[in-house]
Amino acid sequence: MPISPTLLSNLEQKRRTAYAAGGEDKLAERRKMGLLTARERLAVLFQENTFMEWGLHAQHDCHDFGMEGKSMPGDGVITGVGYVDGRPVAAFSQDFTVGGGALGRIHSKKICDLMDYAQKSGIPLIGINDSGGARIQEGDDSLSGYGQVFFRNVELSGLVPQISVIAGPCAGGAAYSPALSDFLIMTQKNASMFICGPEVIKAATGQSTTMEEVGGAAAHATVSGNVHFLAENDTHALQIARKLLSFLPSNNVVDPPHSPTPLVDMSPDPELNQLVPEDPKAPFDVHDVIGRLVDEGDFLEVHRDFAKNLVVGFGRVQGVVAGFVANNPAQKAGALDIDASDKGARFIRFCNVFNIPIVTLVDVPGFLPGVAQERGGIIRHGAKMLFAYAASTVPKLTFIMRKAYGGAYLAMCSRDMGADIVYAWPSAEIAVMGAEGAVKILFKREISTASDPKAREKELAAEYREKFASPYEAAAKAMITDIIEPAQTRGVLAMALRNTLSKRETRPPKKHGNIPL
Repeated sequence: MPISPTLLSNLEQKRRTAYAAGGEDKLAERRKMGLLTARERLAVLFQENTFMEWGLHAQHDCHDFGMEGKSMPGDGVITGVGYVDGRPVAAFSQDFTVGGGALGRIHSKKICDLMDYAQKSGIPLIGINDSGGARIQEGDDSLSGYGQVFFRNVELSGLVPQISVIAGPCAGGAAYSPALSDFLIMTQKNASMFICGPEVIKAATGQSTTMEEVGGAAAHATVSGNVHFLAENDTHALQIARKLLSFLPSNNVVDPPHSPTPLVDMSPDPELNQLVPEDPKAPFDVHDVIGRLVDEGDFLEVHRDFAKNLVVGFGRVQGVVAGFVANNPAQKAGALDIDASDKGARFIRFCNVFNIPIVTLVDVPGFLPGVAQERGGIIRHGAKMLFAYAASTVPKLTFIMRKAYGGAYLAMCSRDMGADIVYAWPSAEIAVMGAEGAVKILFKREISTASDPKAREKELAAEYREKFASPYEAAAKAMITDIIEPAQTRGVLAMALRNTLSKRETRPPKKHGNIPL
């Protein structure tokens, strides 16, 4: 006997109820605010008609504090799997119109079930966060639910990419799940993320502040460094997520989505010869160099507004995906400081676990000097860069554009730190310190007693630079692979990437290294 029309009608009615979420009035109110609904966000993320929902009919199981008999469609979160550019991706979208998107036991179970599936299937996970936090009515069940989500965030780390979108409030313990993911995207309006809000801070410390100062997108992108991408609105945030996925493998045992061109184009790019000043003290923006190296200038910068003296991000070089780490002399002369070291180390480690080759562009005068840096732990933070590069087993290609001084030369992936191939431009200087500083120490007395101290200092600096800092000196000692003119860089890089993609390197067995956190 076929299924009766009554049963089919009942099913359709329950679906409509679930799709209505917290009610048409609440959905309309959100749209007036310029916000997408939880379902609309998933529709922007996924290819049309590919989303397979899990737990549409789920409901809370709390019977206290006014929750008895209260309907909460989906228990405030939509979960499922869909396709992004032909690849399956798991995603959840919290629904603020249903109980403020608060997390309870069933809400948590839906997310955890999805995370378990993502792990078993080896597919990326995207979480769209828009929640008032823990569901107070469920007490310790809510805390337990967060703990189970956090545990799975850590289990998935290094197995599949995890991307968090902050599209609404993300308060208290709820902020730690995004913090445990690989990348955070936050909308500039209508979104906040904080552990303690202004009222709590005022009560506890007496300090007055605003939500924008402690939980706003700009503060997280520029000061705290918690957020990797700023988005104009919901749609833009999900477009960034799609763009990011286009550079990433689905999991840690497959290669990134390379699309190598049939033949390597070794044609020179004369424009590169003009971009970088020969004077090591003259500033330039390394974005201009990266734009000439990647295909059609298509570079997705990560952490763009944080620690601008170091640039990191993804691009393709003649179809091969690569992660770029580059000093930016236009900011703090390209020196490494505490924030830049943290930013670089995290990005390097992400590239390593997901098989993405690392391209390093070097123009670094050293670690940033200063009392605040020393007392803030620049030794510990700088060591993260050393640790991250040395621990990485993916292809590592380094290009020394100009200065590479002292410990920062090593921290930017020298041959001694595991670089597979190191190229230098003729303008490169590799030394313990800059020539001017070196001669002031080595020839202090001679300079002070000279008839023209400034002229003698300049003369000695030129001699030091030629004898000790020349790239040909480093090449003679086999510290670099070759010296090339800047115009050759894109072709040489493309060939080097092709030649190292088959790299396989094993390390002594251990649980994990102990990075200086």
